[in-house]
Amino acid sequence: MSSQDPTIKLLLIGPSNSGKTALLLRYVDDIFDTDNATATIGVDFKVKKVSVKGKPHRLLLFDTAGQERFRTLTSSYYRNAQGVILVYDVSNRESFLSMGHWFGEAETYASPGVIKCLVGSKIDRVGSRTVKREEGEALAKKYGATFYECSSKTRQNIREPFVTTVDRIVDTPQLMDPALLGRRDGTVALRPRTDEEIANSGCSC
Repeated sequence: MSSQDPTIKLLLIGPSNSGKTALLLRYVDDIFDTDNATATIGVDFKVKKVSVKGKPHRLLLFDTAGQERFRTLTSSYYRNAQGVILVYDVSNRESFLSMGHWFGEAETYASPGVIKCLVGSKIDRVGSRTVKREEGEALAKKYGATFYECSSKTRQNIREPFVTTVDRIVDTPQLMDPALLGRRDGTVALRPRTDEEIANSGCSC
């Protein structure tokens, strides 16, 4: 991985204990640590090399704290972010109901046109589900985000949110050009990708 490779910056945001850190660890390191349940303090990040349409990219993934006392600290990390992955816990309805706040924060601090993806985590907790898939899909549509449900424990749909988000970023010139990133001159309209598009994705994330 070269420092000259194009860089893509993604933020994971959402309430505390929504599953952001578990999602990141499973995606980057293929680890699910049941003992690592402590809340993120401030911001943590990881770097992953990905290939998009045969070209190497550096993926910077920032895992932000969900607690209110860290909001001032983490708001600065929105600067130059090209994608935001918003995570809630499908077994915690309060977690889901807070997502309007998190979408609002992303729209306030992130660059216009930033690619957004809503993720419902912990779907392995079948008997504890309090949020229907249809509710998540409707919320994502409201805010122009793509939508997935996943389980860090079982690995189900772990790659898809990252693959989709990275592909959309690379296909959006204003997000890949440092001279254009952050200009408040419009937004990018999103549509959900079909299963065929995901299967034929150019990103080997």
